[in-house]
Amino acid sequence: MTAPPSPATAGRHPQLAERLDGLLFFPVTAYAPDGAPDLAAFRAHVRAGIDAGAAAVFACCGTGEFHALTPEEFADCVAAAVEEAAGRVPVVAGTGYGTALAVRFAGLAQEAGADGLLAMPPYLVVAGQDGLLRHYAELAAATPLPVIVYQRDNAVFEPATVVALARTPGIIGLKDGLGDLDLLQRIISAVRSEAADEKFLYFNGLPTAELTGPAYLGLGVRRYSSAVFAFAPEIALAFHRALNTGDQATVGRLLDGFYRPLVELRKRGHGYAVSLVKAGVRLRGLDVGGVRPPLGEPAPAHVQELAALIERGLALVRGGGD
Repeated sequence: MTAPPSPATAGRHPQLAERLDGLLFFPVTAYAPDGAPDLAAFRAHVRAGIDAGAAAVFACCGTGEFHALTPEEFADCVAAAVEEAAGRVPVVAGTGYGTALAVRFAGLAQEAGADGLLAMPPYLVVAGQDGLLRHYAELAAATPLPVIVYQRDNAVFEPATVVALARTPGIIGLKDGLGDLDLLQRIISAVRSEAADEKFLYFNGLPTAELTGPAYLGLGVRRYSSAVFAFAPEIALAFHRALNTGDQATVGRLLDGFYRPLVELRKRGHGYAVSLVKAGVRLRGLDVGGVRPPLGEPAPAHVQELAALIERGLALVRGGGD
């Protein structure tokens, strides 16, 4: 399986890969009471995340409700994130749907000043491996921005397909939201041996990535997206530091006392991977509004449980938890 050539994108933005080395921040998209994007609140959210220590901002992706944004709203939000980042950290924007729309969103992201793209699965269709490869290769060929491909849902790749993606100029990495570690190990091995690309990036992209962080680290995957960072950067940073320094006591304490209960709460409602995160941001004092349909708000009792969990997590970080 070979990817269509894309010489026009070869060698572009090699520095992005070097900058995606730390905790990755996926901000929510803030909405005003009338339902329109609240750019002031969004800017405050992005600014707070960068000030707290985010290594990169992934704007208008899954947690940012890419699916619910018009192209114009998307462009405004990405531009706002770029302005708030001001070059301090890279800004990666989401893109998706069919190939034509993915290319359009990529163009809007480029115009807004984004440093890269996270390419989410194509809309609706379940395509074969050749079709998926063609989709991402055409996207990469159409933009000067480096592309990270998101594996999840209807975009699941065989190792040979990822080898071809790794050989495609402009595609720099794979974010795994599937959680099949056997498949991911075979992908990593195949790319290493057949594409001879030690610089191809891998990301743990599961909804609460910290819970599986130790397992992914065992495969050599240290980069991950942290939804918790959006509302409790103190907890997310403490876990990230402990995981990467081998502090197993702190890792275990936060997994048992905060992350496992959080995942169990997240599983109690559809769409909680987004709506519960927004509730957490509101609980910490920034009004980012609710979620747009078809997502719904978490039950009030679940928000109360989240508030208690956040307090427990903060206590664990301070050393006052049990």
